[in-house]
Amino acid sequence: MTIISIITVNYNDKLGLERTIKSVQNQTASNFEHIIIDGNSTDGSLDVIKDNENSFSYWISEPDTGVYNAMNKGIKVAKGDYLLFLNSGDDFSDNDALKRVSKDLFNSDIIYCNINVIGANSQKIKKCPDQLSFEYLYNDVPPHQATFTKRNLFETIGLYDETLKIVSDWKFLILAICKYNATYKHLDDVITNFYEGGISSVQENRMLLKQERATILKEEFSLFINDLKKMIELRDTITDLRNSKKIKLLIKLGLINKF
Repeated sequence: MTIISIITVNYNDKLGLERTIKSVQNQTASNFEHIIIDGNSTDGSLDVIKDNENSFSYWISEPDTGVYNAMNKGIKVAKGDYLLFLNSGDDFSDNDALKRVSKDLFNSDIIYCNINVIGANSQKIKKCPDQLSFEYLYNDVPPHQATFTKRNLFETIGLYDETLKIVSDWKFLILAICKYNATYKHLDDVITNFYEGGISSVQENRMLLKQERATILKEEFSLFINDLKKMIELRDTITDLRNSKKIKLLIKLGLINKF
């Protein structure tokens, strides 16, 4: 049976950590290990970890240099076939989530699902596409809270880039799909909850996110970027023409064909 390594990174988020740990403990599946990487928290998180340490295959609490340094620590000690990053605060959508997904965890390098995005006064489902394109990855990425990655893919591509603050997981995925031809599969199932307020969803970090993405795209995919921008410009032009009242009238009069 496929073994899943659930890696939880935490820093001073005691309540979020408790929620994540409880959610993992409540899973009806048993083919997983749970790894806790704590960044030397001072808010009582360590007490939560020690109270639940029998549920973990590995845990550590020590300073780190950032979230991706912590995630890389988890990768290095993981024993599972697939890795899932369910960081502090995130939880599974229901107790059978892992059990449903487990039967499809084979062959593909990357398997991703949908998530619930929960805000202060709203909730929505983020549904991922079945087919990943460079255009989609240019703007977005399947959520790491619902993405299972083969452990040996990190051996092929390398660990997360620790020089980046926000988009290293996005860099890894776009390189995996577009440069290393990693195989992937989408499971149309909501398996985890993401609570808005993480590092990449805070407004003041949006500019840094754009800057980091722009740097990676220029370094790794400069030729693709030019073609993509031209394609988007042409598509926008066609969209504008389709919405033009004059064009709609000409089509209605039969003077030009619908396009």
